[in-house]
Amino acid sequence: MANQIPLVDYLVLDEPAHLRAHECTSCGARFFDRRNACAGCSGTEFRMVDVTHDGILTSFSIVTFAAPGVPVPFVSGIVDCDGTSVRGNVINCEPSPEAVHLGMKVRLATYVLGTDDNGVEAIGFGFEPAN
Repeated sequence: MANQIPLVDYLVLDEPAHLRAHECTSCGARFFDRRNACAGCSGTEFRMVDVTHDGILTSFSIVTFAAPGVPVPFVSGIVDCDGTSVRGNVINCEPSPEAVHLGMKVRLATYVLGTDDNGVEAIGFGFEPAN
């Protein structure tokens, strides 16, 4: 098995792969980036929490124009993972209104973005249909 590194700090590649968020100890708001203070209540204490793998697609856009070299079309979405809002692409399904819909059940999935000259794989995440 090749060495792997996550594309983002909040993706944990342990089995099963999952996301981790900073949770405000005062109000429970969750953030994926590091914070000095909570945007919800200004609290300054956070704990790391695991985010559930399963979610519901609450918003999406089928992207047909992107930066040079980025394959299109693809689905960019917002997923509600048991109260934690996660931005990510919907992967492993056709990027069409017939295949993707609001309220669709999805689950976290990882994939290899690329491999460097030393054989280290960069791992990204998205959400795939749960059915």
